[in-house]
Amino acid sequence: MDMRKKLCAALLALSVACPSLHAQNLVNETQEQKDKRMEWFHKAKLGIFIHWGIYAVKGVSESWSFYNKYLPHDEYLKQCEGFTASKYDPKAWVELIKESGAQYTVLTTKHHDGVALWDTKQNGISVVKNTPAKRDLVTPFVNEVRKAGLRLGLYYSLPDWSHPDYPNMTRTDVRYKDDPKRWDNFCKFNFGQLAELNNTYKPDLYWFDGDWEMSAETWRAKEIMQLLRSNNKNVIVNSRITGYGDYATPEQGVPVVRPEDKYWELCMTMNDSWGYQHNDQNYKTPHMLLRTFVDCLSNGGNMLMDIGPKEDGTIPEEQIAILKEFGRWTKKHKEAIYDTRAGIPADHFQGFTSLNQAGDILYLYLPYRPNGIVEIKGLVNKVNRVWVVGDGSMLSYKVHNKNYWSGVPGNLYIEVPDHVLDEQITVLAVLLDGPIQLYRGEGKVIESN
Repeated sequence: MDMRKKLCAALLALSVACPSLHAQNLVNETQEQKDKRMEWFHKAKLGIFIHWGIYAVKGVSESWSFYNKYLPHDEYLKQCEGFTASKYDPKAWVELIKESGAQYTVLTTKHHDGVALWDTKQNGISVVKNTPAKRDLVTPFVNEVRKAGLRLGLYYSLPDWSHPDYPNMTRTDVRYKDDPKRWDNFCKFNFGQLAELNNTYKPDLYWFDGDWEMSAETWRAKEIMQLLRSNNKNVIVNSRITGYGDYATPEQGVPVVRPEDKYWELCMTMNDSWGYQHNDQNYKTPHMLLRTFVDCLSNGGNMLMDIGPKEDGTIPEEQIAILKEFGRWTKKHKEAIYDTRAGIPADHFQGFTSLNQAGDILYLYLPYRPNGIVEIKGLVNKVNRVWVVGDGSMLSYKVHNKNYWSGVPGNLYIEVPDHVLDEQITVLAVLLDGPIQLYRGEGKVIESN
């Protein structure tokens, strides 16, 4: 009987150390299976990132301020004393996110500073145990996200620069080197927190960060994926868990050329900071941010736009205004946003473009005031009609430079009067006679006339 108990205990310990020994086959999938799993993400296009933590108290850079020694670690953690979440209204947050036109949201459950926003049972720092907030801040937000029909993403930092068993403390200081026992203790802590999040919330997406500090093998990335997919098989994971990510995550600067990954997402701030910083008033205009958004659409990607609430849980007025303007624009132009795919090469049109899934509607985004006309080059298809998205106005168009004897298409010119222009970005829809066809040649010499 004692031997049976010992065997059961050993098996239980093994299941904790290697969560879901049978889940590896869930990581390996066909492209068709992955496309099905990624379908909602591909259609979503716009997400809202939320960086909220004790760093909002003093308005310092989240985690990096002590990592780069701008202030001592103990001084950074003293911000716990001022983090109240006294005006936190998760319902209002979610209503604003939904109003913006976003289809998903990603909440930072724990940044590199190690301060968890939920009631973690692991031996780490949390807003429940260590701040005047004294409550779980993740669960009420998750509940409102689910009620609103949005997709849920959770950000989780792999490193924890405050944990006593994590080797790195600052850019130059370390706690230890080559101590497998302490590293094993930290991995158990990480797995414990991830199991809490996964079992409690079963998010649609995990947004990992900080993987550059260790190798995938050291992080035990394979085992992490087995844990997450053991009871959440369709979960999507970003690229910052090396070798297992589903999509690329360029940051701040929009890619000049489309990323090689089939699925990708640009994450970026509204000003220069992820979390709330009192002195950062360098906000981008709604036009700048929408221009970046349509650039992402043009290249077949998503945009994850960040907000940084204050320590009390209120969202800065500047950020609210941007989200509301996004809401106005996305509501008006929804047909040219969701469920679109990458547009045509940039040398065919001076601006941003996308296509519907069938490929027979070409959307033109005009982040500028055209001088009467816009031009499309190399369009082989016949155009059935052109209209202003969200306005309905039909527009006049003509083809020039098309010779009857040549297979080279002419240039399509569309007249765009001032009265149809949107105050931010105007969108035109070009209905074609079939899936788009483009001429990519160098033209021809006149041999007969």
